[in-house]
Amino acid sequence: MSTIAKKSSTIKISGVDIEVERRGSGSPVLVLYGEEALELNSPVLDQWAAKHELIIPSPPGFGHSERPEWIAGPDDIAYIYLDLCDTLGLRNVPIVGFGFGGWIAFEMATKDPAIASKIVVVDPFGVKIGGPTDRDVQDIWTLHPQTVAKLKWRDVEKSKRDYSKMSEDELSIIARNLESFARFGWEPYMHNPNLRRRLNRVKAPTLFVWGANDGVITPDYGKAYAALVPGAKFETVADAGHYPHIEQPDAFAKIVNPFLG
Repeated sequence: MSTIAKKSSTIKISGVDIEVERRGSGSPVLVLYGEEALELNSPVLDQWAAKHELIIPSPPGFGHSERPEWIAGPDDIAYIYLDLCDTLGLRNVPIVGFGFGGWIAFEMATKDPAIASKIVVVDPFGVKIGGPTDRDVQDIWTLHPQTVAKLKWRDVEKSKRDYSKMSEDELSIIARNLESFARFGWEPYMHNPNLRRRLNRVKAPTLFVWGANDGVITPDYGKAYAALVPGAKFETVADAGHYPHIEQPDAFAKIVNPFLG
């Protein structure tokens, strides 16, 4: 069991109550977790927390954060997070974003290029690569759950969660996270049409990390995405799907840790 110190608080930002977890100590790293918040239990976060203070906000509608009706998607969330960074005195800090969190990281970095000293994104959503009739991202809401699991995971056994051992609060958060993710990514589906045209504004060194077997958003999509960010590097993790940091944490760490510092 991890002995890393964790503490959570609620901070009112732009009139919205945002839950913020702090983990570890040292120089700060802003961690933007993904659509299922699986990163919160990943061993890689404890590795980072051994030498950094991780600042982990919950997006509106996720965790215990409030979700006002006016928040429509990552574009709005990015402004809230930029205000959060101002409140916490975070500037020129590393940002790590997983999936949905990677999308938010780019929304932030295109609005304020000086916010990030470096950026790591792991299988992020956020842009349209193909044409109007091309499916860049699998429709995870209409496919059978077993099909979605096979698309997300190289080893489907690692996707299984014992809900019977979870508290009512934990179960409510899982449901709330997925509902909010669907709301924010529904239309246009899993992208901001304007983000692609703004990625040239990203100034921080950027590393894309992709699960080689991600069937939800493929490595080809990831490579095309990375090509839109000036100077970005692209790496794949073998034998891993949409969550390489969970399926192959050691291989993931060997790629990310030297870059993160």
